[in-house]
Amino acid sequence: MEQEQKLIAVIDDDVHIGNMLEELLVREGFAVLRAYSGTEALLLLSGRRRPDLVLLDLMLPGLSGEEVLPHLAGIPVIVLSARAGVDDKVELLLGGAADYLTKPFDTRELLARIAVQLRGAAPAAPALRCRGLVLDTAARAVSAGGEAVRLTRTEFAILKLLMQNPRQVVTKSQLLDQISLDTPDCVESSLKVHVSNLRKKLRDAGAGDVIESVWGIGFKLTE
Repeated sequence: MEQEQKLIAVIDDDVHIGNMLEELLVREGFAVLRAYSGTEALLLLSGRRRPDLVLLDLMLPGLSGEEVLPHLAGIPVIVLSARAGVDDKVELLLGGAADYLTKPFDTRELLARIAVQLRGAAPAAPALRCRGLVLDTAARAVSAGGEAVRLTRTEFAILKLLMQNPRQVVTKSQLLDQISLDTPDCVESSLKVHVSNLRKKLRDAGAGDVIESVWGIGFKLTE
């Protein structure tokens, strides 16, 4: 299924800037909504689909950007304004804006800031579950039968990779390559020790022997 385009609302009364932003965003694969006043922005936000991100000017006819901002709760808002004062930036950031970019701005910087906000708004990965174990990737927490299991960063990385591949043998080289993204504290000579410590903690937590050694190859979760 094709992924739905991210929708960005451009709220700016300057037609030239709005057109430039719309052209830039469409070229980058976004869908765009436009509003030219604070009042029009509120009507736009009452539509069927709320935007994934808002680019908000402050000097708007009707309701100002500051007055529109409280209505954008739950949506990342990047303020685009000619106001360069620190007090203005601090007030808007404390008032709910996710970011603040002073006009004129570099479009590459704007796109980078948009990417950061949309990445931060991405849904959390679901918890991994297997044989009574629950591994929460976002909270970096593990439980067995509802009881928390305290793991080191390396032990957590090993268990996560095994639980992501529950019916497969994960080779030692795959383990070392993949968990290096999560922790630098594991080399071939120490891998066996980390797995042994992980097994003991899971047994002590009542999970039983859940990690099986496949001689000469690697490890897998037991059936």
